[in-house]
Amino acid sequence: MQVSIREMKNSLSRYLKLVQAGKTVVITDRGKPVAQLIAAPESAADAEQDELRRILSLPWIRPGSGRKVLGSKRPIASPAGEKTLSEMILRDRD
Repeated sequence: MQVSIREMKNSLSRYLKLVQAGKTVVITDRGKPVAQLIAAPESAADAEQDELRRILSLPWIRPGSGRKVLGSKRPIASPAGEKTLSEMILRDRD
């Protein structure tokens, strides 16, 4: 699609909507092409957000709350005198 500079200035929003829809607009000055208006490439952040929305739309996915995970409501009892796994890990970190 070709459009003059004057028409582009007067109807910029209309032409931007066409470009967003995938059209290419050639801007002319006195009938000669001087510029081409095309859609900007999708940014990595936009692609990531689209993918996240797609994943979260799956019925078996539940997003986390962002808070620290609390312990189990029914923890497994450890035998008397034995250290728990978390205690062993903390000891190894020292």
